[in-house]
Amino acid sequence: MGLNFPFPHDSIDGETIGSILNIPIQTVNGFNFVGIISLVLLLVSLFFLGKSLKKSKARAVLIAILISMFLPMMLVNLYQKNLATGIYAISYEREWSSCEFEMIDDVTLHGECELPFENYRGNVNQFTVEFQERYYADDEVSMLSLMNQTVPYEVWLEGNEKKVVKINVDIDVSNMENHVENGSAKGINIIIKSGDEIRKL
Repeated sequence: MGLNFPFPHDSIDGETIGSILNIPIQTVNGFNFVGIISLVLLLVSLFFLGKSLKKSKARAVLIAILISMFLPMMLVNLYQKNLATGIYAISYEREWSSCEFEMIDDVTLHGECELPFENYRGNVNQFTVEFQERYYADDEVSMLSLMNQTVPYEVWLEGNEKKVVKINVDIDVSNMENHVENGSAKGINIIIKSGDEIRKL
């Protein structure tokens, strides 16, 4: 669990495209060898756990699997709600985020994104947001990186505030040969920064 702890970044090796038991084994950058080693260690430890018990082997192994899958996120939530400060106390609900793109004239693409955040601290939290391009196939055109033409986007969250931040931008695409004319994306990958602190979410 310690090798694949999902904090402060969601994933240290890039966007996960393959996982087993919540352990990322493949990312957009290729195979995640730390994840593979973690999975092997987990399976070996479960084997020895089962061998060392005389009763309730299946129950103990099942409980150990559930702990390894869910305990890291529970610990992250506990830390953010009770001890974290600055951007480490910011929670980002990526699965509820979305972006929409639409051409409004021949040379202007309008982008609109909704990013849900929650500040677990009692004081104001200020940070900037940049967009990370998601993994896409060779024949697909990038969309999210277009939003970075006018970065950084400033975000302010009041103490204990939960809100959906809306970012609207008009993007000049007159010098681009190949660009999207309309489209949408969900599960947006972002980078948040405050001073020297940085998180990839």
